[in-house]
Amino acid sequence: MAALYNSSLFTSTFLLLIATAFAEIRSTQIRSDSRSTIPFDEFGYTHFGRLNLTVTDISFSNPKSGPGSQLGFFLVTREAWQRVLDQLQDVEIRCTLHSDLVKRVFVFDQLQPSDRRFTTSFSVSDANQFTLVFANCMPNLAVSMSVHSVMYNYNPKNGQFDFLSAGKTALPAIYFLFFVIYVLFGGLWVYALYRKRLSVYGIHFFMLAVVILKALNLLCEAEDKSYIKKTGTAHGWDVLFYIFSFLKGISLFTLIVLIGTGWSFLKPYLQDKEKKVLMIVIPLQVVANLAQVVIDETGPFGENSYTWKQVFLLVDIVCCCAVLFPIVWSIKNLREAAKTDGKAAVNLMKLTLFRQYYVVVICYIYFTRVVVYALETITSYRYQWTSVVAAEAATLAFYVFTGYNFRPKAHNPYFAIDDEEEEAASEALKLEDEFEL
Repeated sequence: MAALYNSSLFTSTFLLLIATAFAEIRSTQIRSDSRSTIPFDEFGYTHFGRLNLTVTDISFSNPKSGPGSQLGFFLVTREAWQRVLDQLQDVEIRCTLHSDLVKRVFVFDQLQPSDRRFTTSFSVSDANQFTLVFANCMPNLAVSMSVHSVMYNYNPKNGQFDFLSAGKTALPAIYFLFFVIYVLFGGLWVYALYRKRLSVYGIHFFMLAVVILKALNLLCEAEDKSYIKKTGTAHGWDVLFYIFSFLKGISLFTLIVLIGTGWSFLKPYLQDKEKKVLMIVIPLQVVANLAQVVIDETGPFGENSYTWKQVFLLVDIVCCCAVLFPIVWSIKNLREAAKTDGKAAVNLMKLTLFRQYYVVVICYIYFTRVVVYALETITSYRYQWTSVVAAEAATLAFYVFTGYNFRPKAHNPYFAIDDEEEEAASEALKLEDEFEL
């Protein structure tokens, strides 16, 4: 029953965690782990795939148990795994390692009692997506070991090894293409700022910074995946990727909050409640980025990866909800102003824009958090790059929409802060200062 429960738990988390790692060369430390199944990396193999596995420092909580046929490594597809669980439930087998639906890589009965390490190489000729799993079918036995796995595909045409999964081998080119697009977009934005320099606000420079950070993030991601593709390791580009991903995430959410509050568009100041939203969003983005780093570095199936995955999803949802409140407040204020202050036409135009922006933000969040995830889940492993293209295309469309609608423009009613608004803003700031004193 324990084995069945743990196997079911693995199944429930299997689909949740498949999207987080790229199965490069990876070293994993297992310490006193008694799980019946310990999943490692997932990889999309071609007909010329190979797995090199080196396991050292093997030890057991009960030294008398020793190596046996109840422990070992195997490869399994997602489709086959569900059938293996059915076999366990129907008591056709008592250990996942003994199923005829898995590819046994190494069984511990091949070890001598004194052996504490082994190295093996396994060829994969079936083109499919496999997960490397360690099976421990001995109840209450905790295992410790260091696992070094190398998964790659061989290209007989050019004689090169490809350490990226079959469905993700195009990612370096895809990320670099989007990097070039953002560079061009940034150039157009600089040109627009120069041409309309008399109508430029501070937020326009902030928007330029967001585009630059996004471009740098894509460049680092392209280099990161390129080095992994060729060598199996990132050669330090992953560190730069994490840094720019962190800065890009914070700056984008901050930009949405600033636009949603109407800062520099409707008023040249932030209210206390709007400042509090920023104070919530920024720390949450720090936590979200930390969780993502932990997931990426420990692999998608680490012992605590499921917890970190849930933390990341929760924080991301909270951030997405938080950035919507300032837009709702602005819409409410504009609706009230349109009825009372005698400038109904101008305020209705502003109200229309913020309503559109609210809808677009909702669509952007829904598409990148739900649709892209669903696409990655249902798409064949050969076409996993399509979910990346979809996510990046949606993000680019969001950037273009934001830039076009909030671009610097002379006599743009959306940016009109007239003398009365300036005076009201000054009075509000004075009242705040007096209140603080």
